[in-house]
Amino acid sequence: MADLSLEFCGVKFKNPFILPSGIITEIPEHKRAIEAGVGGVTLKSLTFEKREGNPLPRLWKYEHGLLNSVGLRNAGIEKGSREIAEFINEHKGKSVILVSLFSTRLKEFVVLVEKIVPLKPEFIELNLSCPNTEDELGRSLGMEKGGAGKVVKVVKKVSGKIPVLAKLSPNVTDIADIAKECEAEGADGISAINTVGPGMVIDIEKRKPIIGAKKGGVSGPGIRPIAVRCVYDIFEAVKIPILGMGGIEKWQDVVEMILAGASLIGVGTATYTKGMKVYQELEKDLLEYMEKNGIKNISEIVGAAH
Repeated sequence: MADLSLEFCGVKFKNPFILPSGIITEIPEHKRAIEAGVGGVTLKSLTFEKREGNPLPRLWKYEHGLLNSVGLRNAGIEKGSREIAEFINEHKGKSVILVSLFSTRLKEFVVLVEKIVPLKPEFIELNLSCPNTEDELGRSLGMEKGGAGKVVKVVKKVSGKIPVLAKLSPNVTDIADIAKECEAEGADGISAINTVGPGMVIDIEKRKPIIGAKKGGVSGPGIRPIAVRCVYDIFEAVKIPILGMGGIEKWQDVVEMILAGASLIGVGTATYTKGMKVYQELEKDLLEYMEKNGIKNISEIVGAAH
């Protein structure tokens, strides 16, 4: 009988599906993904200070996906950590919980991690690649070689036994090189990819950009070939496991990403178009594919396209 359970960085998952960070903006509401049977949830990225986010509208659907410019709207680490503590107490054991953190300053990253470690989430994900805050906060530390590794190095000194994932951007010259640097500095895994862009959609009647912040990260099926290529390149460069995401909508997309080298699969934008039931649909269809092809465990085909 086919089995979707797996271990990633020593942590057991009942299935490979993950809700990526930023899809749900309020921490308590992440329970909707857990109720839908997802293997893991990545909570909305927390920053040092409270952020109201970018001006409305923040989301816009176009024919091949979404433009997103939420701008890391969150309660800040003080209130946010209390909400995370409550969420973990209520839902631990039902799904793997990943906490996402963002800053453009090394010292802030250290403080953020120090605040989260006592809460004992299963993972800490370092958002090194948000494309929607550059004008206000400066360039993300993971956008150039040297920056991502520095963050991982200082964070690993305070993260203890909690595995640390580095979330990387496709908007770089060589994502595999940056992943290799993160591995060398102690990262336990790689998350790839963050949104592409930023992109823009213009209202031809009003003759101005539709998104309130004018630009936004691009997600959805239109970016999937870029995500697959990035995961493929990273798999060739590192030995640590990969959480792959970007444009996953159907079981064929899941298999493609796994063949490229991902062990876990992030499904985010599809929850806007199909609802949270997309996780159950993907699980059912993936099991049918495995049964048909004599695959007992999904880990058997990780990186099989190489």
